[in-house]
Amino acid sequence: MSGMLHSVLNKLITSGDLKVHYTDNHMETYGNGSPPHVVLVFHTKAAERAIALDPELKLGECFMDGEISFPTGDIYSFLQLVFENTGAIAAKEPWMRVLAKLRKIFRPLQQMNTLSRSSKNVQRHYDLSGDLYDLFLDPDKQYSCAYFETPKSSLADAQLAKKRHIAAKLQIHPDDKLLDIGCGWGGLGLYFAEMLDADVTGVTLSQEQYQIANQRARAQELHHQARFLLQDYRHLDQQFDKISSVGMFEHVGVTHYAEFFRQVARLLKPGGSMLLHSIGRSDEPSSTNPFIRKYIFPGGYIPALSEVLPHIEQSGLVITDIEILRLHYAETLKAWREAFIVNRDKAKALYDERFCRMWEFYLAGSESAFRWQNMMVFQIQLAHRQDAVPLTRSYIEQEEKRLKKLESCRFKIVRERYANENTAAQLRH
Repeated sequence: MSGMLHSVLNKLITSGDLKVHYTDNHMETYGNGSPPHVVLVFHTKAAERAIALDPELKLGECFMDGEISFPTGDIYSFLQLVFENTGAIAAKEPWMRVLAKLRKIFRPLQQMNTLSRSSKNVQRHYDLSGDLYDLFLDPDKQYSCAYFETPKSSLADAQLAKKRHIAAKLQIHPDDKLLDIGCGWGGLGLYFAEMLDADVTGVTLSQEQYQIANQRARAQELHHQARFLLQDYRHLDQQFDKISSVGMFEHVGVTHYAEFFRQVARLLKPGGSMLLHSIGRSDEPSSTNPFIRKYIFPGGYIPALSEVLPHIEQSGLVITDIEILRLHYAETLKAWREAFIVNRDKAKALYDERFCRMWEFYLAGSESAFRWQNMMVFQIQLAHRQDAVPLTRSYIEQEEKRLKKLESCRFKIVRERYANENTAAQLRH
């Protein structure tokens, strides 16, 4: 039995029910016996030592490599038990604070997102098989925080509400030239084009996203007003009435924030506005979780607002609104995690068991961070002028109501068109 690991768990786990089977056939129980009930089995001594010394990295690696397992509970319930007892472990143990400081020192090297390096980092994650993302995302392939108007909203409804919420904040008018930085698979840009008749340009560094977004634009007959480019935002030189960026800022890197906002200021017309939607941390600046950086989002970083706002001020842009979304991403990730588990065999057929364990840990760990730790999402509205948006926030709710009506009409037309096409096809046969 690892004496160091036993000592840490004995001190930190005071509630819940954790039973640990060590490699010497010794079993220890931690907590007060209340839920959640979790049984953790170590299969190698190396895993005991590794997790004791560096749990932020090694817990995920040992789970991914099958060196630990959970006969009772799962990786998510284990993380729940740990975080409900301890919060941020790094703040509790001296050696963890040392590791955190070392990771922070090397942060600039990890976030040198040059043009070529940014492209490679994006491709490592977003150029995975499109079939994989279809296993757990909503039908529109929204891969960012949804907006749950009610706790009972479905994932698809919450993702539609997210697009509506962003569109309402941007006050999009017909024929507005709109730029979507980090356009994903095109869902947000296509919403702007379809519902608001905007002229949309989306940019991505993912070959897979670029192809799918343009295929969708053609399939929906929106390709004349919605085009998606395989291009870095730093290479753009035209100006736009409105700019959106959702789930992309996390890949910029703190050393490139000044460059990002200077470019946004150049691209945004004098009377225009921008909506920046990004994951953030609610406490002080830190470093990227080492497992996430190594296996999921290389080059990525989740900023504190204190790291972002000074660069906006220096760019000459005006902050016209900030909204914090707290548990919305926890609920989004819960829906993704549950869908991934349901479709786990299909994911394994695409990749392998180790990949599935890696993604289980990624989704479980991410949800845990938003539910019990220090992660949140911020939406910052930016402009060149103070009067670029209305005086009060009531316009957002009013526009959302208008957009809901437009969606109802549009979806009715689409359903009727598909019904007519199916009827005609049946008659031909």
